[in-house]
Amino acid sequence: MDAKTIIANGQAVLGIEFGSTRIKAVLIDPDNKPIAQGSHNWENKLVNGLWTYSLEDIRGGLQGCYADLRKHVLEQYGVEIESLAAIGVSAMMHGYMPFKGNEMLAEFRTWRNTNTAAAAAALSKLFKYNIPLRWSISHLYQAILNGEKHVPEIDFLTTLAGYIHWQLTGRKVLGVGDASGMIPVDPKTCDYDKVMVEKFDKLVAPKGYAWKLSDILPEVLVAGENAGSLTPEGARLLDASGHLKPGIPFCPPEGDAGTGMVATNAVKQRTGNVSAGTSSFSMIVLEKELSRPYEMIDMVTTPDGSLVAMVHCNNCTSDINAWVGLFKEYQELLGIKLSTYELYCNLFNAALTGDADCGGIVSYNYVSGEPITGTSDGRPLFVRSANDKFNLANFMRAHLYGAICVLKIGNDILLNEEKVKVDRLTGHGGYFTTPKVGQRMLAAALNTPISVMETAGEGGAWGIALLAGFVVNNKQHLSLPDYLDNVVFAGNEGVAVDPDPEDVAGFNVYMKNYLDSLPIEKISVEFKK
Repeated sequence: MDAKTIIANGQAVLGIEFGSTRIKAVLIDPDNKPIAQGSHNWENKLVNGLWTYSLEDIRGGLQGCYADLRKHVLEQYGVEIESLAAIGVSAMMHGYMPFKGNEMLAEFRTWRNTNTAAAAAALSKLFKYNIPLRWSISHLYQAILNGEKHVPEIDFLTTLAGYIHWQLTGRKVLGVGDASGMIPVDPKTCDYDKVMVEKFDKLVAPKGYAWKLSDILPEVLVAGENAGSLTPEGARLLDASGHLKPGIPFCPPEGDAGTGMVATNAVKQRTGNVSAGTSSFSMIVLEKELSRPYEMIDMVTTPDGSLVAMVHCNNCTSDINAWVGLFKEYQELLGIKLSTYELYCNLFNAALTGDADCGGIVSYNYVSGEPITGTSDGRPLFVRSANDKFNLANFMRAHLYGAICVLKIGNDILLNEEKVKVDRLTGHGGYFTTPKVGQRMLAAALNTPISVMETAGEGGAWGIALLAGFVVNNKQHLSLPDYLDNVVFAGNEGVAVDPDPEDVAGFNVYMKNYLDSLPIEKISVEFKK
C-alpha cells in the first residue's frame, strides 16, 4: 500500500520525542520506514538557578509538534490522521517532576541541573553504586536535604516521558531504560533495585513522610509490553483539531538514550552507540558487570532490560551552534546566500584541513556544568596562547574536538581499563550530520571505528516509533535485538570510518592540552558574569 492508504487506514505508527531544543514526531509505515514528520522548537529556561521547562511549554510543545505533523500529512497526502496502529513517547532522561494529584509541586528540574552534588555523593556512598547528579533520586534527596516544603506532599514522581505518557493514557508507567535513570534497576527483575529502595526508605524514615519510595515511582515495563491506550482526554490534548480518535495502544515511554540505542540497532551485547547533540552520551551494552563503580560511568539498561554502561556529558554541540550562528550573522552581513546546512558543512569540512592537534588551541564547550570534569556551572571558554596556530581550520577542529573530550574520559575507562569489548559503535545526532567529519573526529578520540547509518539521522523519534511498532507488529514474538536485526535493519550496519593514526596522535596531544588547561575553566566558573 502507498503511504496515503496506510495513514487513511490507521496503520501508521507514531513516535514523538522531546529533545532539548526540538520536539520531533515521526510517522512510520508497517515496514518501519518514515513517511511523515513534524517538529516544534523549544528551549529550556534558567529560572531561580535551575534549568527548566514549564508545563505550558511541554503541553503546548506536544500540540505544536503534532499539529506540524498533521499539517505535513495533509499537504503531502491530502488525508486526515484519524487513527494510528500505535504511539510511543520519548523524552530527555532523568530529571524531577513531583506531583500531588495533577498539580506539579515544584518546577521541572531537567538533566542539565548540577545542584544535587551533596545528594548524589551521599546516595552513591549509601548504595555503593554511582548515582549521577541528574538522576531523579538525586533530585528528590537534594530537595529533602534542602528542606523543601513540597516533599511531604508528593504522591507521584516521574520523568518528562512518564509525564507525557500519563497525560495521554492515564497510566503512571515508565520503560525500564528511562526508569533506570530514576533509581538503579536490577537487570534480573527489570524493576527498581529492592535493596536500594529499602536503604533509601530507611534513610528518610526519620522525616516521617506518608509515602515510601515504591509508592511514588512509576510502574516499570519492558519493551514489547502494552502500556495503555490513548484516552479521550489524551486525544484532545495531542490533537487540538479533534480528528484523532482514542483507543490507540502505546508502548512504554522511554528516555532518549534508549531510543538512540534502538535507532542505531545497538541493544545487543557488545554493541554501542554515541548520541551527540545538545548533550552527548555513549551507551555500550555489557556482557558482564564492571569490576567496580566509577563516578564517570552510569549503569542503566536497554529498553528490554540489558545492562548498559553509559558515559553522559552535559554539553556537546551547543557552543558549536553558537559560533556557527556568529558566522551566519557575518555571512548575512555580507549578503551571501547560503543555507544553514551548507554553512555547517563548509565549516566542518574546513576542520579536516586543520592541524591534527589543532595548533595548540583548546575549546571548552561548557554551556552548563560538567560533572565528569568537576565543573558546577557553565562557562564556554576558548583558550589559546600567542604562539598557537590560530586559523579557521584549527578553530573549527578545536571546537569539534572539545565537544567530545569529556566523552573520551569516560570511554577510556571502559575500553582501556575495563577492557570492554565492542563489535560495533554507531554514532547519531547533529554532530554527525556533515558526512564523515564527526565520525573521523570521534574515531580519533576513541581510537575505534565509528559507524553511521542513514536511518540514524531520523533520531530518537524514529527509535520510539520502532518500539511502538514492536508492540503491535512483532507477530513472530522475537526478542527486541532479533526484531531489530531481522525485521528493521536486515543486516544494515552502516558505513564505518576507521581511526586515522595521525588524527589519533593529534587528538591525544589536544587531550593533554585540554586537561592541563582545565584549571582555567574551573577558575572561570568561580566568577559571576
